[in-house]
Amino acid sequence: MAAELHVELVAADRQVWSGEATLVVARTTSGDIGVMPGHQPLLGVLESGPVTIRTSDGGTVIAAVHGGFISFADDKLSLLAEIAELSDEIDVQRAERALERAKAAADASAERRADVRLRAVTTVR
Repeated sequence: MAAELHVELVAADRQVWSGEATLVVARTTSGDIGVMPGHQPLLGVLESGPVTIRTSDGGTVIAAVHGGFISFADDKLSLLAEIAELSDEIDVQRAERALERAKAAADASAERRADVRLRAVTTVR
């Protein structure tokens, strides 16, 4: 059996995903980070961006994450996000409309959120 790490992806309002994985890639304020079993303990600040989870069964879970924290120790990874949604929960047309509204209003924060949602949906799996 390959080495695994236990992953908890939690948003402020719900548990988004939980399970075993072989790799998690997330964006932090220090840049993108990949965490595999046996990684050194870490604590970091999440930036808005897609999070990719390679599950132990060979699948891939992608989520749009907007801010929060990442913590890893003893092969347990916690992603504590302000906002997080799985790519298959994202309504693409709604995200595209939100992006256009944000651009028209020059709302950089809303534009970033909509862009992250769309990138999570279109990330190659």
